[in-house]
Amino acid sequence: MEIREGKKVFHGIAIGKVRVFAKTENQVSRRKIEDTQVEVARFEDAKQKAIDQLHALYEKALKEVGEVNAQIFDVHAMMLDDGDYIDSIHNLIEGQNVNAEYAVAQTGDNFAKMFADMDDEYFKARSVDVKDISERVITILNGNDTASDIGEDPVIIVAEDLAPSETVQMDKSKLLGFVTHLGSANSHTAILARTMGIPALISVDIETSWNGKMAILDGYAGKIIVDPDAATLAEYEEKKKKDEEQKELLLTLKGKENVTKSGQKINLYANIGNVSDLASVLENDAGGIGLFRSEFLYLEKDDFPTEEEQFAVYRKVAETMAGKKVIIRTLDIGADKQVDYFNLGKEDNPALGYRAIRICLTQPEIFKTQLRALFRASNYGNIAIMYPMIISVDEVRQIKEIVAEVKVELTAENIPFGEVEQGIMIETPAAAVMSDELAKEVDFFSIGTNDLTQYTLAIDRQNSKLDRFYNPHHEAVLRLIERVVKNAHAAGIWAGICGELGADTELTERFLQMGLDELSVSPGCILPVRKAIREAE
Repeated sequence: MEIREGKKVFHGIAIGKVRVFAKTENQVSRRKIEDTQVEVARFEDAKQKAIDQLHALYEKALKEVGEVNAQIFDVHAMMLDDGDYIDSIHNLIEGQNVNAEYAVAQTGDNFAKMFADMDDEYFKARSVDVKDISERVITILNGNDTASDIGEDPVIIVAEDLAPSETVQMDKSKLLGFVTHLGSANSHTAILARTMGIPALISVDIETSWNGKMAILDGYAGKIIVDPDAATLAEYEEKKKKDEEQKELLLTLKGKENVTKSGQKINLYANIGNVSDLASVLENDAGGIGLFRSEFLYLEKDDFPTEEEQFAVYRKVAETMAGKKVIIRTLDIGADKQVDYFNLGKEDNPALGYRAIRICLTQPEIFKTQLRALFRASNYGNIAIMYPMIISVDEVRQIKEIVAEVKVELTAENIPFGEVEQGIMIETPAAAVMSDELAKEVDFFSIGTNDLTQYTLAIDRQNSKLDRFYNPHHEAVLRLIERVVKNAHAAGIWAGICGELGADTELTERFLQMGLDELSVSPGCILPVRKAIREAE
């Protein structure tokens, strides 16, 4: 029996045989080519096939894991069409008379190294993406299949690393869980695992000799047990049975109130990234939408989305939720969410840089387009708006002036709009400290605990090297949350949490004691949090 520990990505227990997933290594040799135009044509043909495959993967991921998680395949398709990437391959073929496979491999290595050497964590992550798209093209040039076949029987996948494309192509009915040596809690594959509800671990010292052996993946304790003895196997089979019973019991909570034993009530809403996530919101019985990430309208486009395009999406969300509250966050581009056509430029500290409301207030034409779409859509449902990355009262007053202009314009054009609650996200220590003054200016607070924790602890949450230091339960963070709630209530407004901490059931009782009015979590966490609320005194 062999036990290895790792970092938890998603909870749950999986029992089954290990399938060590080894990437098909494309053997690339340099060959001298006489007719370079034929070779360029071979590359262009392979590139187009790769793009077609990525579009198909996007559609598959869209159905299985939603729009937000499918975006990576659109990103990969765009990277394959990047002018610098293509020019480098053409130049190598034509300038050195080499075969297309070699030119793609060489370009992929060069670009991957360039990204890996950058200081910015977002761009470092692009190194893996360049390798992935280059391997895809080389595989096609070699005439091989790019599918990720995991066999006929259900298995626990063990791999050095898994590209998002490999994970999505796997037959989910045969995938019990996965364990990787590389990767981070914020990697695309980790996000996919959480969305699909697959038990997963990262940072595990794996062995190829595990292939075919029985194993237990404990996503709660963060360990894999390979070749367990009879007693351990029996113990975990019982744990797995109880775990599945718990999941079944959660389903009985649908339609029940979010109320403690003493009668304290709290709203329980869902965080989503696109219209395709609405089914999951309704399926998990959320009371409303506490965070609609509108930036994905911008991330999926090659140019700024028009007012009509945005209006259509916001209206559909409002109508689908049929009167339930829908809180839409305005544009939150920047930091780890980059969009080429914004031309934001490189920043030494993007998390502390030109992002979110700072873009909106310095480029009001972009902001007004979104606000017009939001206010128009408010005529079709219960829409509220919240503004991210606020640090001062002055910013809120500038927002109010722009909102007033939008309302005057819509009124003059005889375009109806509804009553719209307007709130701000408390994501910075500055906003938390000034929450008593900010509360006088807005209708509600929504605490973004991901960034609030990052800025309070001075830890880049995208940097996997700092995982051991990142403590969202830090007392400084919890005291700031409590302060924000107290100041909100003193001013007669409500306060909620829309960050990942809202789904942490170890803190549910404390949040209730603080008097939080709302928790907004990923749809799959609605019922577990409801259970924690109903069990609290």
